Amino acid sequence: MKALITGASSGIGRDMARYLSKIGYDLVIVARNQNLLEELKNELKTNVKIECMDLSQIENCQKLYENNPDIDILINNAGFGDFGKFTQTDLTKELSMIDTNIKSLHILSKLYLTQMKKKNSGRILNVASIAGFMSGPLMATYYATKNYVVSLSKAINKELKKDGSMVTVSVLCPGPVNTNFNNVANVHFNLKGLSSEYVAKYAIDQMFKNKKVIIPGKMMKLIYIGNKISPTCLSLEIAYHSQKRKESRK
Repeated sequence: MKALITGASSGIGRDMARYLSKIGYDLVIVARNQNLLEELKNELKTNVKIECMDLSQIENCQKLYENNPDIDILINNAGFGDFGKFTQTDLTKELSMIDTNIKSLHILSKLYLTQMKKKNSGRILNVASIAGFMSGPLMATYYATKNYVVSLSKAINKELKKDGSMVTVSVLCPGPVNTNFNNVANVHFNLKGLSSEYVAKYAIDQMFKNKKVIIPGKMMKLIYIGNKISPTCLSLEIAYHSQKRKESRK
């Protein structure tokens, strides 16, 4: 059995690789940092193939698939965020975020899902965020990308169910996690973050139980429920003040 993990050089992706290797999966690990991938490969006991590439370059997504067409689990974990008012954030960084968070995930999901449906077996785990259920003033583009991931994953699942397919698509929607995300996004979370080890194991265990929407932590489950029942104007106001507090702690 083989799993392919994007964004595997650190954080949740790295710990997912460790956990899957521990339970016997061979791996294809993907990221931009060759040294970190080599370090991860050296500590794992199963067979590991490294693919060092930038998935914001869309042609690399096709190359990755062509190099590794036969896998059992696809984990779309690569992604990053940014903080600031929409009129002040860097456009180039935002477009790269859209390419990474949306386009690469979309392409890889389509390519691998087509093969999985033919075999009638396989799993896809898309890493989104609790932000995927909300609008996010001061992190508008990031929240919008994760909304796309949640919506796409849920829609594909319905299609698979209607087709009677054994393939599953799960979407992971964590809150704050103690990873390098904070530094890249230039934010400091107000809530205590979960460990990436916990989130990685929880997500994979839930994926194997065919859980479609995976939300680690009791607090995030409560926030999810609260957002569903709150008027949009109230949710936006709460989100704005929550993000604003991150700015004050930078």
